[in-house]
Amino acid sequence: MSTDPPVNTHPHSRRQLPGRYGPSAVVGVVLAAGAATRFGGGKAVARFQGERLVDRAVATLTAGGCDRVLVVVGALDVGAVHHAILVLNSDWDTGMGSSLRAGLSAARDAGAVVVTLVDQPLIGAEAVRRVIEAWRGGAPIAVATYEGRRAHPVLFGREAVTAVLPTLTGDAGARAFLAERDDVVAVDCTGTGRPDDVDTVEALRRLSP
Repeated sequence: MSTDPPVNTHPHSRRQLPGRYGPSAVVGVVLAAGAATRFGGGKAVARFQGERLVDRAVATLTAGGCDRVLVVVGALDVGAVHHAILVLNSDWDTGMGSSLRAGLSAARDAGAVVVTLVDQPLIGAEAVRRVIEAWRGGAPIAVATYEGRRAHPVLFGREAVTAVLPTLTGDAGARAFLAERDDVVAVDCTGTGRPDDVDTVEALRRLSP
């Protein structure tokens, strides 16, 4: 029996199944499965500068050099997401760890996976490009930093994906895994954007011009 996460095959989403990528492919993963209770729900489809947050995240990863983009969904039906494959995390309510596990599992055959969050609309394509360049230069794991602080995007090379998957439980994601590794390359992305979280509607409004 297949253990691949279910895939949405909406006519406006890519029909290529996950897990069929070559060793040089870079797959982007947008984590968008949570209920967003502080936001009042519906965060992934909330609009910022005229586009939905989920569409903006997909566009950023694509513009930054990802060959394919997966969007991990769960609590919310986001509808069609152009230029992306939707991966369903049926365990979304257990925390971010399960969403990251679903996304990485779906992209595990790729050479590298770039992870970002749906609620950080000020992260730029240049940050994505820089972590990919670090991987192509030999980094097994690359983490964007802003003024010295680690944030997203985070890139996992194929071997790192295999190593992190068994550790992903609860709401902590890969934080503990990354803290224990000595091969994480910090990639300075200061000035390329900001990794501001949008936890509430008011926070999103404050980001708008």
